[in-house]
Amino acid sequence: MRYLVTGGAGFIGSTLCRKLLTEGHSVACLDDLSTGNRENITELDVHERFEFFNHDLTKPFFPDKIDAIFNLACPASPVHYQYNPIRTLKMGTLAMYNVLGMASRLNVPILQASTSEIYGDPSEHPQKESYLGNVNPIGPRACYDEGKRVAEALCVAYESYNNVKVHIARIFNTYGPFMDPKDGRVVSNFIVQALRGKPITVYGNGSQTSSFCFVDDLVDGLIKLLNSDFRGPVNLGNPDEYSMIKFAEIIKKKTNSSSEIVFKDLPEDDPKKRCPDISLAKEFLNWEPKVSLEEGINKTIDWFKQK
Repeated sequence: MRYLVTGGAGFIGSTLCRKLLTEGHSVACLDDLSTGNRENITELDVHERFEFFNHDLTKPFFPDKIDAIFNLACPASPVHYQYNPIRTLKMGTLAMYNVLGMASRLNVPILQASTSEIYGDPSEHPQKESYLGNVNPIGPRACYDEGKRVAEALCVAYESYNNVKVHIARIFNTYGPFMDPKDGRVVSNFIVQALRGKPITVYGNGSQTSSFCFVDDLVDGLIKLLNSDFRGPVNLGNPDEYSMIKFAEIIKKKTNSSSEIVFKDLPEDDPKKRCPDISLAKEFLNWEPKVSLEEGINKTIDWFKQK
């Protein structure tokens, strides 16, 4: 198979590219490097089955023959997507039109990397795919949340009217090697702060919760979803839930850090609880996370120590 992976120089995208190559497939990796890192995929250049395209997906792209598309092209951390909210919205609309247009012209399936952020600050817990969300359309996170919601609507429209085979993965908090140390997410923040002996910053009172899925598990779920016949969005994440204060203590212990834990105000619209119900993934994909938090965090800390 020859896969197009958009956003392929990003954290999850580069991990997906490596996995597909390991499985013997060919990969066309596309990224405009606005948030992706070319260094994440430099080692892949030696593969004759790997090709890189530096391209902005808000403009049309006409690839050679491909068999399927993984669309991961979009800034995903608050630091990145709030930096230029207009461009973030363009990735959920203009870029989505272009990717779906590709899938339609070439008659190939597409997997859209959606997000748990479409649930907003949820009033349902854990979150099922049937939950319609609690999103502020004019808040500081709206450019990402609403962009992803529009992208899902576009996917469904193209499936209904253009017969495009669409798979939607609602991705929950994911971590692992090749994370951007400066992306502002909780895992990278805590590890970098702990390793450098700086205060570990917890927003709010630390009681808000999240779940953490190791990137290898997530990538396995993406591949299984694309290769499935299941229609409709599917949550992909780890249902093991931790409070932020507990998670900070775990990182502090794992890094043997002397950093103190400090508290700052919780940002506007930041979710208080975030945990996936993965019943659909278990039933229809035979997928659930395998990597324990201890194993995954150890691998991630080892990677950050080399940065």
